[in-house]
Amino acid sequence: MNVPNTADEILAAACNLAPTLAKRSDDIERARRLPADVVEMLRRTGVFRMCWPAEHGGPDLTIAQQVEVLEALAYADASAAWCSMINSDCGVFARFLPESALKSLFPTLDTTIAGMVSPMGRAKRVSGGYRLSGRWSLASGITHADRVFAGAHIVTDGEADTDAAGNPSYRLLILDSADVTLHDTWHSTGLVGTGSIDFEVVDVFVQDDHVVNLSTPRLSGPLATPEAFIRNMPGVPLGVARAALNYARDTVRSKNKANDYRIQKTIGECERDCIAMRHAVYSSLEHHWRRVQGGNLNVLSPDERIEIMLVCQHTMRASRRIVRRLYDLFGSTSVYTASPLGRWSRDLDTICQHVLSQDVITQSAGAYLLGGTPSFPLALGIVS
Repeated sequence: MNVPNTADEILAAACNLAPTLAKRSDDIERARRLPADVVEMLRRTGVFRMCWPAEHGGPDLTIAQQVEVLEALAYADASAAWCSMINSDCGVFARFLPESALKSLFPTLDTTIAGMVSPMGRAKRVSGGYRLSGRWSLASGITHADRVFAGAHIVTDGEADTDAAGNPSYRLLILDSADVTLHDTWHSTGLVGTGSIDFEVVDVFVQDDHVVNLSTPRLSGPLATPEAFIRNMPGVPLGVARAALNYARDTVRSKNKANDYRIQKTIGECERDCIAMRHAVYSSLEHHWRRVQGGNLNVLSPDERIEIMLVCQHTMRASRRIVRRLYDLFGSTSVYTASPLGRWSRDLDTICQHVLSQDVITQSAGAYLLGGTPSFPLALGIVS
C-alpha cells in the first residue's frame, strides 16, 4: 500500500476522503466505534503516521499541519477525526522511547495507538521492567488500536515513587492491545463513534524500554515536549464549527432566506467568531513551533507558554457556542434527526467535557503567570 508521506499529500488524502466519511457518519454512530473499513480508509490517508519524525522515515508534520488534517476529517465526521488525533500518537511517543524498542512496538509508521494518560494504574518495579495493573476510562479509538498506552504511578517495594517535591511519579507504559481487557462502557450522547470505552490490565509485565518518561525525550524538537501530543486538539472543534457554518449558509440560500436580517446577523457573527478562533489557533501554533525548535520550553516567556492551552480551551468553547447559535437559528427543524446540527452540537458538548476545555486550564494559566501552582501542569509541559 502506497501511503501518503508528506504534509500536502496527507492533507489532500484527508480532504478527498471527507465526502465518503460524511456518508458513513450514521454507520459510525450506530456502531459506537469506527468500523474496520473506515479505519483502513483513514490508514490509507497517512493520518496515523503524521507525527513520525523524518529520522524514521515519517512525514514529520508540524502541529499546525496536523491540525489542518484533523480539521478536514472533522468537517466530515468528528468521531473519525477524534480517533485519528489519538491513534497518530505513536510518532510522538517514539521521540521518548529507545530507538531499539521502536521496531517491535511500532512495526510500521501506520501502527495505531490509544489509551489514557491519567495515572489510573500502578506499575510495580520488577527485574527488567514493571508489573502493571489498573483500569482506565475514556480510551477513544482503542477498539481498533494496535497498541495501548496506560498512565500509572510507579511503585517500588510497596511504596509509591515520588519526585523531589513529593509528588507521585508516573509513566506511560505501552502494551500490545492483546494484553488489555476492553469493557464496553461507551453509551454517550456525543462523539458516539469514538468507542471511548474502559480498558483493564491485570498484572501484565512491561519491559523497561516500552515505558515513556515524558520528562526525558530521546530526540529534540517541538514534538519532543511533554504536552506535544495534546497540541493538535483544536483541529476537531474547528472542523465541526466550519461544517455547521457551511451547512447553515447552504440551507439559508436554499430556502430563499438570504435577506432575513436576523439570519444575516447571526451568520455574520458566527463567521466572525470562527475566523478569529481559527487565526488564533494557527498563529499560536506556528509561533510556538518557531520558538521551540530545540525542544526546550524554557525559552518561552510565561505569556508565550500559556498561549496554546488557552487558545485550545477557547476554540472548544467557542465552537460549541457557534453551533448552539446555529441550532437555535433554525428552531424546531434542528431537533429532527435529518438535521446534522443535533449531532454536531452533541459532539461539541462532549468535546467540551475534556480537561482541556475545563476551568482548570484558565486556573493553571493564571497560576503560572502569577507564580502560583497550576492544577494541570501537563498542559504547560511541566512533568515530574
